[in-house]
Amino acid sequence: MLVGLCGGICSGKRTVAKYLEEHHGFTPLYLSQQGAVDELASATQNGIDKGESDTEDSKVSLRTIPRYDRSSANHSFDNPEDLLDFVTKRWRERWVTTDIHTESILDKLLRRPFFILVSVDAPVSVRWKRCQEQLRKSGSSAENLSLEDFLIKSDEHLYNPEFGLLPLISRATIRLLNTSSNLAHLYATLGKLDLTNEDRLRPSWDQYFMQLASLAAQRSNCMKRRVGCVLVREKRVVSTGYNGTPRGLKNCGEGGCPRCNEGQGSGFGLGTCLCLHAEENALLEAGRERIREGAILYCDTCPCLTCSIKIAQVGISEVVYSQGYSMDGETADVFKQAGVRLRQFIPPANGLIHLEKPSLY
Repeated sequence: MLVGLCGGICSGKRTVAKYLEEHHGFTPLYLSQQGAVDELASATQNGIDKGESDTEDSKVSLRTIPRYDRSSANHSFDNPEDLLDFVTKRWRERWVTTDIHTESILDKLLRRPFFILVSVDAPVSVRWKRCQEQLRKSGSSAENLSLEDFLIKSDEHLYNPEFGLLPLISRATIRLLNTSSNLAHLYATLGKLDLTNEDRLRPSWDQYFMQLASLAAQRSNCMKRRVGCVLVREKRVVSTGYNGTPRGLKNCGEGGCPRCNEGQGSGFGLGTCLCLHAEENALLEAGRERIREGAILYCDTCPCLTCSIKIAQVGISEVVYSQGYSMDGETADVFKQAGVRLRQFIPPANGLIHLEKPSLY
């Protein structure tokens, strides 16, 4: 497993790297300064290592901030290809790097199934205070680094159209918002996230089929709620479905179903609804002869009572859902009586994750 970390100035990415080293046995990998400059040469003329976002005309150079200690590094590489070749032969071990400077480097890393990108960020006021503290610890005058100076550097670091890091941060699988000022609390919070969960690298079967169900939901034309469904047997897709009006009728989103377009609440007026549910479409597409024993239905929303009766009738063995609905209790009772297993799938946390939510004022 190779974890790549990127983020804003003083966001805490190197602290997260240290956490992975100390608590999960990760070994740091480095892209040499020359290798970083070579990768940036096509994007910037001055060859500055944007990982620290330095400018020559600043009142206080951010190079005075202590860098991640490379003195004991035995794993430094001249280019990303060499780094990847090294990890590919040792992918079962745990590696971490903060030396992801360009989308070119990221594109190469993302081709490997053992890599995941994590970004770390924090509000600019928090990062400025951290920067001042690091300057004080290094013996520099933190008072000379005004908030305005730091904002200019931070904006250049993130938003420069040629070498800003924002495109990398936006592509991260996990985006950590790190406002913590207590190292112990930060480490404890990171421990709860289970960053080493390899389901993020290669989806489990549950996650894979639930993602297919969510993709099917994007085809929904129902004005009330997007729902997607996948029917599976022996880890193979039998059929898919999404909710909307039947074939030949005007799409719900174009006014085809008056009940949905009137915005009636969940569970009300279902007798007048013209939309087929995602589960119904999947069952109709499959046909009972293709379902058989052991079939599993994945749905991004828990089935309604009406669909649960049909699911029980065709002999489906298990229903897996991700989001609740207004009649989950009634559905669970039907499945219990019919011998259909019902469970909720909760995937590993991805996207934007707040590590702490204190008041910033």
